[in-house]
Amino acid sequence: MESRTLDALDRDLVHALQIDGRAPFSKIAEVLGVSDQTIARRYRRLRTAGTLRVVGAIDGGRVGLVSWAIRLRATPDVAGAVATALARRPDTYWVHLLSGGTEITCGTRTRTLEERDDLLLQKLPRTSRVSSVTAHAILHLFVGGSIGWARMRSLSPEQAERLRPDLPVPDDEPVDLSEADYALLGALSVDGRTGHAELAAVTGWSESTVRRRMDQLRRAGVLFYDIDVPSEVFGHHVEARLWVSVQPSKLVAVGEAMAGHPEVAFAAATTGPTNLLVAVSCRDPNHLYRYLTEQVGSLEGVRDVETAPVIRILKRAGATLLP
Repeated sequence: MESRTLDALDRDLVHALQIDGRAPFSKIAEVLGVSDQTIARRYRRLRTAGTLRVVGAIDGGRVGLVSWAIRLRATPDVAGAVATALARRPDTYWVHLLSGGTEITCGTRTRTLEERDDLLLQKLPRTSRVSSVTAHAILHLFVGGSIGWARMRSLSPEQAERLRPDLPVPDDEPVDLSEADYALLGALSVDGRTGHAELAAVTGWSESTVRRRMDQLRRAGVLFYDIDVPSEVFGHHVEARLWVSVQPSKLVAVGEAMAGHPEVAFAAATTGPTNLLVAVSCRDPNHLYRYLTEQVGSLEGVRDVETAPVIRILKRAGATLLP
């Protein structure tokens, strides 16, 4: 496989697509001061190498979905198989194997208590040699999803502003989705830059209807574009999940501070015995140690931190990464 490293132009392209995943290559090229062909060629190379993928994602809260982070503990002989089975489920959108192969964490979204309980109380506990299952509802996102990872930022504020789409602040009214909407969003979850003609074939709509509906969903805050980029392309080869207990009065300040750390790709307030879930990527174990002791340890209000190293990623940004 082609070496998965990014040069300066690659990084600028990644940041541009983080700002607007559907931005025309011509617009990105103009902002970056290169030709359209150069941008198209760079994107195709990175996409083919598995280094960069634009993902059409939904804000679950806008359509009545509740996001959950689930932790499972299992015996080492079955943990891999359980994680693989979870990665193949359509209702999970990330799955990681942690802590020496005995712990699994995954993200899922449910619309009803029945859907949640079907997974948590019926399917998972019946899985052989799963010793515990806990679920943490995602209450507030500090970074991740539509709030981009600071590590990806390389453009100047002026360049970023030229690329930023002009979108209204969505209201609080829930949005109802049709079967065709779900077909549209499903195709965009595989490739957020899928062409209008292909999307028309998937939905049964005309291309003009596809364009109009994508614009409506985006303006309503339902549809946004995320970037799927492995952390190792930034030189970060150690990933960990932090389950942090924070004094409630300090939770907002701690969450916002960690959201600005370049090591933090995801941070969210949650329910459960800990109230902050953080995804961290570092260059090496020494970097992780210094991050925990010097940056996290210095934040006022942090009571306790449980660190679980990621040993395998089976699903990321909705894409199963199984061999």
